[in-house]
Amino acid sequence: MLPSRSMEDDLIELIRTEILDTPETLTPQSDLFAAGLDSMGIMQLLLAIEDRFGVAIDPADLSRDNFSSVAKIAALVAEKQGH
Repeated sequence: MLPSRSMEDDLIELIRTEILDTPETLTPQSDLFAAGLDSMGIMQLLLAIEDRFGVAIDPADLSRDNFSSVAKIAALVAEKQGH
């Protein structure tokens, strides 16, 4: 199952305001690394995802591809939720 639109919206707001702290508009397909996401941001994002969505991301899932866009992060979270 695909992630819900609200999950993508939640992730966009989380990343924009708490991780990147940017007024830049993000879309589900935005390149998060081009927007400024770095390794420290990914670690903050992992903690926030675990807290907000109640899933743990396995170390094996920590790839640049999985965190390159909100759409890919949402798909990973949905997969971990069993959707």
